[in-house]
Amino acid sequence: MRISRDKLNKLAHTVADALADIEQVGFLEDRNTIRQEARKALESLLMEEARIDTAARAKIASQRKIILEGSQEWEILYRKYYNEEVRKLGI
Repeated sequence: MRISRDKLNKLAHTVADALADIEQVGFLEDRNTIRQEARKALESLLMEEARIDTAARAKIASQRKIILEGSQEWEILYRKYYNEEVRKLGI
């Protein structure tokens, strides 16, 4: 799923703000550095999710019979293959 740069930055700000509100959390870097690292982590997660999605779709497309996207069979196979790819990562 693609998220706009503005939305990703807003989410990173929210993460940094939420961490700053926790008494047990102390920053060794300034808040902007924390926000940038949160954005990098979120971008990495989204890129990995896109790779998993692509792999699951490729497995469905490689089936002998044509399975239409949106059908119940497609949804079941997508969940199955998506979960297989996630398990490969150890998540």
